Amino acid sequence: MTHNFGLYFAQELGNRFGSPTDGCPASTEQVTPFFTIVVKALGADDAAQWFEAARRAHQRVVTAEQNRAHHFGFAHHLDVETEAHQELTLPVVAAFEATKSLYEVTRRNAAVDVDLFFECALRACSRGSGRPTSSPLAAAATA
Repeated sequence: MTHNFGLYFAQELGNRFGSPTDGCPASTEQVTPFFTIVVKALGADDAAQWFEAARRAHQRVVTAEQNRAHHFGFAHHLDVETEAHQELTLPVVAAFEATKSLYEVTRRNAAVDVDLFFECALRACSRGSGRPTSSPLAAAATA
């Protein structure tokens, strides 16, 4: 069965920002293809794990910036969280580069935190897989 990530991602964005997705941040159109590259390269299940790791990397960047601490940037944290350096296959490299790109585009759009996009991507990956569509972070944010 083919996972229709593009459709599911658009639906999750609509759930988050309103439907139609006219209320989505300006960067949505630019980052959607990068999220799709990750899912096509890794498959929906592995992409979900990848997006969780990317969220952790983002949180490490945010924490370091809030503490005004030295850090090596998102790409370094992404590499550590995903352990991408241990398996340099073409799909992993494609996912890594796409994630770095979507992160940079999103960080330049003050209207949205990239974590919201990661949450929508996680929910989109979980559709049709039998996994829950909500992460503990999402549940905490809505409580």
